[in-house]
Amino acid sequence: MQPDVLAPDTGRVQAAPAGGWHAVDDPLEWAAFSRPLRDHEGWQESYLAIQGMHCASCALTVEQALAQVPGVQAVQVNGASATARVTWSPETSRPSQWLAALQRAGYGAVPAGDLLDAAARTREQRLLLWRWLVAGFCMMQVMMYAWPAYVAAPGEITPDIASLLRWASWVLTLPVVLFSCWPFLAAALRDLRRRTVGMDVPVAAGIAIAFGASTAATFDPSGILGSEVWFDSVTMFVFFLLSGRLLEQRLRDRTAGSLEALMRRLPQAIERQRPDGGFERVAARRLAARDVIRVLPGEVFPADGVVLEGRTRVDESLLTGESRPLARAAGEPVIAGSQNLSGVVLVRVERTGGETRYAGIVALMEQAAVEKPRLARIADRIASPFLLAVLAAAAGSAAWWWAVDPAQALGVAVAVLIVTCPCALSLATPAATLAAAGALARQGILVRRLQGLESCAGIDTVVFDKTGTLTLDRMGVCATRTRPGVDAGEAVALAASLARHSLHPASRAIVAAAGSETWPASEVAEQAGRGVEGRLTVPGAPARQLRLGSAAFCGAPAGAAPAGQSMVHLADDAGWLARFELDETIRTDAAAAVAVLRREGLQVQLLSGDAAPAVQRLARRAGIAEAHGDCSPEDKLDRVRRAQAAGRRVAMVGDGVNDGPVLARADVSIAMGDAVPLAQARSDFIVLGGQLLAVGTLVAQARRTQRIVRQNLAWAAGYNAVCVPLAVVGWMPPWLAGLGMAASSLLVVANAARLARISGPAGEGEATAAPVPLAGQSA
Repeated sequence: MQPDVLAPDTGRVQAAPAGGWHAVDDPLEWAAFSRPLRDHEGWQESYLAIQGMHCASCALTVEQALAQVPGVQAVQVNGASATARVTWSPETSRPSQWLAALQRAGYGAVPAGDLLDAAARTREQRLLLWRWLVAGFCMMQVMMYAWPAYVAAPGEITPDIASLLRWASWVLTLPVVLFSCWPFLAAALRDLRRRTVGMDVPVAAGIAIAFGASTAATFDPSGILGSEVWFDSVTMFVFFLLSGRLLEQRLRDRTAGSLEALMRRLPQAIERQRPDGGFERVAARRLAARDVIRVLPGEVFPADGVVLEGRTRVDESLLTGESRPLARAAGEPVIAGSQNLSGVVLVRVERTGGETRYAGIVALMEQAAVEKPRLARIADRIASPFLLAVLAAAAGSAAWWWAVDPAQALGVAVAVLIVTCPCALSLATPAATLAAAGALARQGILVRRLQGLESCAGIDTVVFDKTGTLTLDRMGVCATRTRPGVDAGEAVALAASLARHSLHPASRAIVAAAGSETWPASEVAEQAGRGVEGRLTVPGAPARQLRLGSAAFCGAPAGAAPAGQSMVHLADDAGWLARFELDETIRTDAAAAVAVLRREGLQVQLLSGDAAPAVQRLARRAGIAEAHGDCSPEDKLDRVRRAQAAGRRVAMVGDGVNDGPVLARADVSIAMGDAVPLAQARSDFIVLGGQLLAVGTLVAQARRTQRIVRQNLAWAAGYNAVCVPLAVVGWMPPWLAGLGMAASSLLVVANAARLARISGPAGEGEATAAPVPLAGQSA
């Protein structure tokens, strides 16, 4: 018999997944979202995507539910990403037990490798949108019926008309309470059953009291509760609450699938060699060390191994950020997650699952992402006491007024609950960040995590990756050296005339440097591994034989090549003529972007896995003073951790999976628009088009956003400080409390709308840095 699952948001019970929860108890299945702990032999760590989380107290409830399961050693829950990390012993615990415990607590969960299929997320978002639309429509109608009571003079509305307006309002409020309010009511009931207090408890209490008292007044106007109704307050209250919830869900939908691209990178099945020499297709997770697999062109390697037969080129950019394909032949290694580009190869598997380099990078990412920031831990601790104080204030006010007038007592209680509801406070940040995000999107900057704007406003250090971030995926000519009497421009044009006949990356770089200034060449021949030669005819000059290629091929003088510098030489009949120093092509706006960030008072660093000399050369070209090469993903992560421990707030700009761990750890993560999908999935911001000047624009807009948020919070706090005492003493009826709450929310939104226009160092238009000139010197 399959267990039931409590569907998030709806509170209704739905069937468990096909096969039941016990399917995930198979070690081959839990390997997809779990890995052994190196420090505790026999223990595992697993990741779950939690469904139905809405507030800080939800994280505590989920942690408590999972921690009570036998065999669970530790639990960490990240409320922003709705992800749980469970440390457990396979000897005494099974994943199905965690899912059952979460179901009893009123939450759903799926293995983090699956991370909520898109159809489920779409259904949940569509349902919440319908709730919001129903609440908005009914609110407008109820306000229309309530308006005469506010503006009419005493006795102007007859009792029968007043009764008709109350009944019409009651009918229109029913869909709001029974349909639109259901997420708040279901969550409040769940919290009360567990004897905890979440944000939805005072919300549900205020709605229930106001609607119940208004219903009693509608059915019996002469009863103890009088004839005053608050249907307009109820519908307006629900509409603004759902508006905030809708913004929250849009944010959650952007972050829910953060690991999906990574998990789908590895193939589901692969061809494994049978003992008889044939091949069979098996699930990739069933591979073991020493298995022989056949990988076809276009397929991704499922494990680390060594090529036994065949030759191919592989794309390791997902793991290394290196965009150039690498040649692989018999005896050479391949790594999980890299892609086979050209040939069929047989590979002997050496490492699978959690032992691969690929899995190690994933583990670093997940561990960094699940760590809670200090403010989140503080919020977890103060959430329940604050809500208890709100309920106590409402109950105390109602008790004080009950002896005077029961109807007045209920009105005071509802007014206190409505006034203390943090609608303006909750809108203060998302309204501003959404407006800022829209403006940034028009500037080519996609905001994936709205909270990242707050973090970005406080950064003081920007760390760049090199390959694919500061540089493009092609080489370029950074300097030209010639023999005496030869012009550098002429040398580039001569070299490009031969380079046009070659597909080598260095040849393409020289052609790009020359532009259209080339001459026809004849008798062109290319010698593999050496270079290209041919006869060139320049108008007004005799034809001559030229060679373009390696130093030995062109007879370059000894000592002409700086150590570690890639270069191409040119020679003619008279001997060596020129050399062209090649380096990665730096983005045209890199130097300007670094200058903008430094003017903003930020420290700029460069971390790269490439050789230190190449990193230092590029840093000098970009104007970056602090640069470190030969950095593994672990080294990058360690440097960021040490900077944060020293009090720095770090923004990381990267493009590849090798940047994944540090992107997850950094206070702010920024991916370039042509970054691999995983880097984008882990980032707070994506710079479309790869314009580095956008980083400066982002920082300036984030700081402006933070100022607007602080203004909104100050207004919302001041409003509550004034209105709560008025509600407690009975000077603010529920309708006025609801109106004040709406007015404060609208003021917050109007103030936030000022962020719709971008401002910042690059906001007026993106300036670009001039390309590095070709220097002509005599050798």
